[in-house]
Amino acid sequence: MPSPIRNVTFDCADPYALARFWSAVVDAPIDPDSKPGEEEAFIPATGGRPGILFLRVPEGKTVKNRMHLDLGPNGATRDEEMRRLLGIGATFLADHRRADGTGFVVLADPEGNEFCVERGDEELAAAGDTRD
Repeated sequence: MPSPIRNVTFDCADPYALARFWSAVVDAPIDPDSKPGEEEAFIPATGGRPGILFLRVPEGKTVKNRMHLDLGPNGATRDEEMRRLLGIGATFLADHRRADGTGFVVLADPEGNEFCVERGDEELAAAGDTRD
């Protein structure tokens, strides 16, 4: 039997603050039982997306993520989405965009977790591609 992914979990210093950031990223509400100052916060699964769980841990992030999320904007270009995410608290880390329009940018969330922003769905369709 397969094991579907129920949640993607982030270890963090401030679960509610990080949940607020990711709630804005994925445009999904934080569970009403999640409260500031608690040990965890949760964004429930919706529309085929797994839940996102944020757990308070005592140690900070010290090295590059071994796993990260790749975001594919829906209704925006990669560059428009990158600007939006920078505006809500992401940090720019690296640019891997190529002259032919392919590639991605690497950003970090407010606690330093890396993630990538790839071309948007419409950009991929216009180029006849299915992924970056």
